Amino acid sequence: MGRRAGEAHHRGVPKALLLENLHPQARSILESAGFDVTTRTGALDEHELVEALQGVQLLGIRSKTHVTSAVLEQAPDLVAVGAYCIGTNQIDLATAASLGVATFNAPFSNTRSVVEIAIAQIIALTRRLTELDRAMHDGIWNKSATGAHEVRGRTLGIIGYGNIGTQLSVLAENLGMSVVFYDTAEKLALGNARRMDTLDELLETADVVTLHVDGRSGNAGLFGAKQFARMRPGAVFLNLSRGFVVDYAALRDAVVSGHVSGAAVDVFPVEPKRKGDPFDSELRGLPNVILTPHTGGSTEEAQEAIGQFVSNKVRDYLSTGSTTLSVNLPNLALDQPPGAHRLAYLHRNVPGVLAAVNATLAEHGVNIEGQLLATRGDLGYVVTDAGSSVDQAVVDALSSRPESVRLRLLS
Repeated sequence: MGRRAGEAHHRGVPKALLLENLHPQARSILESAGFDVTTRTGALDEHELVEALQGVQLLGIRSKTHVTSAVLEQAPDLVAVGAYCIGTNQIDLATAASLGVATFNAPFSNTRSVVEIAIAQIIALTRRLTELDRAMHDGIWNKSATGAHEVRGRTLGIIGYGNIGTQLSVLAENLGMSVVFYDTAEKLALGNARRMDTLDELLETADVVTLHVDGRSGNAGLFGAKQFARMRPGAVFLNLSRGFVVDYAALRDAVVSGHVSGAAVDVFPVEPKRKGDPFDSELRGLPNVILTPHTGGSTEEAQEAIGQFVSNKVRDYLSTGSTTLSVNLPNLALDQPPGAHRLAYLHRNVPGVLAAVNATLAEHGVNIEGQLLATRGDLGYVVTDAGSSVDQAVVDALSSRPESVRLRLLS
């Protein structure tokens, strides 16, 4: 496990690098907290990111920038990464934790936006609005009810019954749909939704199938030719989760054959890094297929909420040591008590660390006013508020211990 030396809080002005067109709120919150903020519009590749992170304490990204182990190991000043989105699979969380780099995301802020676009797409596909729209733009008047249906009375199958899936479940029922869902974890059904024992059972029941699974590696290739074949003839398919979850060549075959009557796809296995870059997919040009550029959560309301939420989390971590809702470090909810000198000590979770911290403080005449400890897997996090200033000798003594990962002095 990597180690980083002890560091004092605010050695000069802390620097933040924000990529991928984050909402202006992200920048304003961090600037108000005293950060020197640099913003860039697109994602960076590995080499560019390593270069850009020199001297940077805080990195803010969305889904296109990949924070690999190589990046993290060459960014000694980096203290925290803010993922201004739901997913964190673009970040090597284990390496970040081993180097004491806290990672935060926004697991709830864009839920409503994703749910609303799913509802809109379900209605549009079920009414075949895409084909009617295309014909009208081509100057063809084709008034017909053939293949168009109400969503009322139809069955929605939700795969992944988390924050988005549950809220979608409630809104779909309000539209008169029946809801069934499948999740590998135990989930409480909301309203009249019914849990299906197997994925196949859901596919054989639903008129509309929508994916809302997370980015864990085990979900790769979850949905392919076998699953499309199990779907009811004429059913509709949506993927607003992760691009690598679905075999899109198999989806194309299912749409071309008519077995799947329509599809909406917002995420792709390989996506352009920057706005305006070329895009290609085997799904382009298919009838009754809606393609969107990973914008399920891209509303002004959601991006503002994400900007506020993540920026507040990373700001609080750097100023107080609070790790509430960090996805890779032990969680401690902390305020900054007035006049306190705080030691935030990340370490390997082995016996005797707390005793060693306290013995070291006692040897240097530092009185403890408050102390909290949390553990998470291989990591421990002990935060100590001292009644007097903590000199460099204490920082050096703790940082040099074999179990040390990262020590920060916040005062």
